[in-house]
Amino acid sequence: MSDAWQDRYFASADRLRLYYRDYPSPGSRRLPVLCLPGLTRNSRDFEALARHLQAGQRVLSPDLRGRGRSQHDPNWRNYHPGTYLADVGGLLADAGAGPVVLIGTSLGGILGMLIAATQPQLLAALVLNDIGPEVDGEGLRRITGYVGRNSTASTWAEAAARAREVNGSAFPELTEAQWLAFARRTWTQADDAVRLDMDPMIGEAIRAAPSGTTPDLWPAFRAFAELPMLVIRGAASDILSEATFDRMQREKPDLRRLTVAGRGHAPMLDEPGCVEAIDAFLAALDQGSR
Repeated sequence: MSDAWQDRYFASADRLRLYYRDYPSPGSRRLPVLCLPGLTRNSRDFEALARHLQAGQRVLSPDLRGRGRSQHDPNWRNYHPGTYLADVGGLLADAGAGPVVLIGTSLGGILGMLIAATQPQLLAALVLNDIGPEVDGEGLRRITGYVGRNSTASTWAEAAARAREVNGSAFPELTEAQWLAFARRTWTQADDAVRLDMDPMIGEAIRAAPSGTTPDLWPAFRAFAELPMLVIRGAASDILSEATFDRMQREKPDLRRLTVAGRGHAPMLDEPGCVEAIDAFLAALDQGSR
C-alpha cells in the first residue's frame, strides 16, 4: 500500500483473486476515473496520471487477470475481452463506483468501447489512448509476434534492454534510466530472475485467434456516438492509423483529439500534452454537468 493509493482485491465470477489500486479523493464530487491498461501492461502504467488526477477525483486502476498482482487464469483461453468485461463489472461493483470516466490504453480502450456499447450506464465519458474501432494489421502482427515470449531476464539491466528492443521505435528518445523505469513497470522480480509481470499464456491466447483478423468496432463506435470522447494517438502509431483517426473525427464531429509527437504505440499519458488534454476534457465534463 502507498500513501497515494489503497491495494484492493475482489473475486471474479470464476473465483480468481483480482487486484486494483484505489486512489481516493476524499470529499470530491467529481466523477471517478477508471484506467484500463493495455494487453501486456498493468496498473503501474497509470501511476503518474492517477496521482495527478487524484487531487480532484477518485481513480481506480486494475491489473487485469493474468497481470501484475492479479491471479493467473489456469485456463488461458479465458484471456479474451468477454472475460475482461465481466471482471471490470466486478471491480466497479466492489468499488461501489459508476458511472465513471474510462481511460483505456489499447486493449483497455477496446474494453471501454465495448462497455459503452453494451453497458452504457457504467460510463459517463471515454478517453481512448492509441486505439480506435479499427486496429491496423501491421501493429497487430507485431504484437502477436512478441507477446509472452522472451519473458525472463537475468538482471534488471537485461529487462530494460528487452523492453527497449520491443518498444524502442515507440519511444525513441528515452534515456537508459527511463528504460529501467519502464522495465520496472512491466517486469517483476521472481525468485532468482526478473520476469515479465504477466502470464506468458496471454500470448498463446492472442496467437490462437483466427489469423489475419482484426476487430471491427465501427458499429459499436456509432452506437455510443453521443458519449463525450477524447482520443489520443501517438504520431508514429502502428495500431491507430491516421486514416482511422480521421474517420473517427468524421463519424463524431465533436470528438476531442490529440496527436503526441515522438510517440508510437502507445503514449504513456504522462506527457505534458496528454495531461493537459485530459485535464481540459475532464473540466469540460464538469461544466457540462452543471
